[in-house]
Amino acid sequence: MKSVALFVAPLFVAACASGPPLDTRYTSAGQDSRVQFLVLHFTSSDFPSALHALTQGEVSAHYLVRDDPPTVYRLVDENRRAWHAGRSAWLGWANLNEGSIGIEIVNRGTELGDWQPYPDAQIDVVVALAKDIVKRHGIRPERIVGHSDIAPQRKLDPGPRFPWKRLADAGLIPWPDSKEVARRRRAFEQQLPEVEWFQRMLARHGFAVPVNGSLDEETVNVIAAFQMKYRPARFDGLPDAETAALVDVLVNP
Repeated sequence: MKSVALFVAPLFVAACASGPPLDTRYTSAGQDSRVQFLVLHFTSSDFPSALHALTQGEVSAHYLVRDDPPTVYRLVDENRRAWHAGRSAWLGWANLNEGSIGIEIVNRGTELGDWQPYPDAQIDVVVALAKDIVKRHGIRPERIVGHSDIAPQRKLDPGPRFPWKRLADAGLIPWPDSKEVARRRRAFEQQLPEVEWFQRMLARHGFAVPVNGSLDEETVNVIAAFQMKYRPARFDGLPDAETAALVDVLVNP
């Protein structure tokens, strides 16, 4: 009896100071991480202002990536919810604060007039951080998004200068094949799909978008958010053949 007791005892750990001991010898196969999404933002301010806002204000993020020198600051433990997404939706999920990790990247956006570029060294750090988070939580590629993806009616970050292709080259997100885009673009130039087609395809891609056949403000904002990510040279929110080809290749590879 004494030897059995010595064998079983290590399997019990205290849940908390006042709770009962827990037997941890069994593990359920039916589980995954609570973290389902990775959301990228820009701060729209310099580092001191961003650090103050994210540590002393009502908004927060799990990580802040400084521009110079490129440094990662953990501001919220990944096991806790940060307040970075706000009203949001993607792939049918709503309120993404509940199941996401947020990365704020120091970038002033249009604060100085034109869109500020991201230093290569800073993006190297962002990619490394994203890879680590994705590996630990098993986040799917289509769930690595920008704030403008999940809240296109009110957000533009991380903006048109963010190099999403760098994340695609690192194997983090899907990217449309350029040759296939060119091939399909020629067909769409002959006949552009109706607005409802764009709405349905963008909804399948992940956006919360009305499907009503009307090029209303909500739809224009969603198209612009998509273009800003995959065709940042022009993101006017208007349907065209190149946009149709890009979304078609992503949804129907």
